[in-house]
Amino acid sequence: MNQADVERLARDTLAAHPSMFLATAGDAGPWINGVYFAEKGLYTLFLVLEQRGRTLAAIRSQPRVAVIVSTGSPGDPFLQATAEAEVLDGAAAEQARETLLRKVPQATPFLDTPIETVRLTVAGWRVTDIPNGWLPGVELPNPNRLVRTT
Repeated sequence: MNQADVERLARDTLAAHPSMFLATAGDAGPWINGVYFAEKGLYTLFLVLEQRGRTLAAIRSQPRVAVIVSTGSPGDPFLQATAEAEVLDGAAAEQARETLLRKVPQATPFLDTPIETVRLTVAGWRVTDIPNGWLPGVELPNPNRLVRTT
C-alpha cells in the first residue's frame, strides 16, 4: 500500500456514497444523524441541515464533529474523520448546494424546507479496508491543515 492507493480508495469511497453519518456533541449531548453530502476534493464536504434540528444546534455550540462514510458493513472499505463545521451563507452556500445537488439529486426536497448549508473541513481521514489488511485504518492527513507547534 502506498499514499496513492490510500488516496484513491478514499476518493472512490467518497464518490460511491451519497450519505454519511455525522456525529455532534452540543449542549444537548452527543447526537448522530444521517446526512446527504458532496465532496469537493478529499477534505471538504458540503451538506444541508434543518434549521431547527438538533444537529445544527449542536454544530452552532460545538463545531468540531465526527463523520463516517460507510455501507454499514465493516467488511466494506470505510472512512472516519473529525472535521470543523462552518455554516455558510450567501454565494458560498448557494455554490455548496449546487455541488450537493449535482452529486445527490435526491436531496432536492430538503432544499424546499428551512435549511442551512454546512461545510466540513476534514482534519484527516482514517481509511479502513479490512479485506486488504488495512486494520487499523491508514491515516490520510489533510496537508492543508494548520499544525500547531506550541
